[in-house]
Amino acid sequence: MTESALGAAAGGTRPDRALLRNRRGIRSEDWSHDWPEPKAGTAGGMFFAQQRIQALVRRDPSDITAILDLPPGLDEAVWQYEQLRQVCLELNGLFVALEDECTRETCEDMRVSDWAYMCAAHTSPQPCSAIDYFCHNLDCSTALLNSSMFPSREMVPEGSMKHLHNVARRLYRVFAHACWKHKATFLEFEAATHLYERFLELSTKRYSMISETLIVVTP
Repeated sequence: MTESALGAAAGGTRPDRALLRNRRGIRSEDWSHDWPEPKAGTAGGMFFAQQRIQALVRRDPSDITAILDLPPGLDEAVWQYEQLRQVCLELNGLFVALEDECTRETCEDMRVSDWAYMCAAHTSPQPCSAIDYFCHNLDCSTALLNSSMFPSREMVPEGSMKHLHNVARRLYRVFAHACWKHKATFLEFEAATHLYERFLELSTKRYSMISETLIVVTP
């Protein structure tokens, strides 16, 4: 057992550097705070991309360039896939922030300005309240990214790339509704996370998942 592992087993207060584990009862401000930034070619294997993205987000969520820059030797399709997985994870925070003000009564349909969107989470697309669309969309996107369409964390089948574009397009609508209808809450969330800024850079400028002509709302 390594020295750091022995320290954790003995009840040390810091996360285990070797095993990258957080102890039960750790304070939120100490969560993974001293984990080393994963480097290409080091331990991590199939989870290297996820670990690197999350380490960079923890270090400085406003450093969009560092978070999105492709590490040397990593497959570009895998990088896009892992970036969208991370966006889905962090979008849960926006859902929590909006749930008291974006209700079935205040937002009866999924609308952004003059655009109204149908929810594709049903057998056939149908109208949904904005908060239901948010929930259904996030659940379906997460399920798709963990489905047989993406059987490995180390490669993405060529035929599955179109699904990444579909996920990105639908996630954009969530951001757009929040920005258009609940701007104060959205801007507070964005100031802390820079998630929408990162998403737009990823999906419209770096990898053309979404046409910039579809971007109808900006903060």
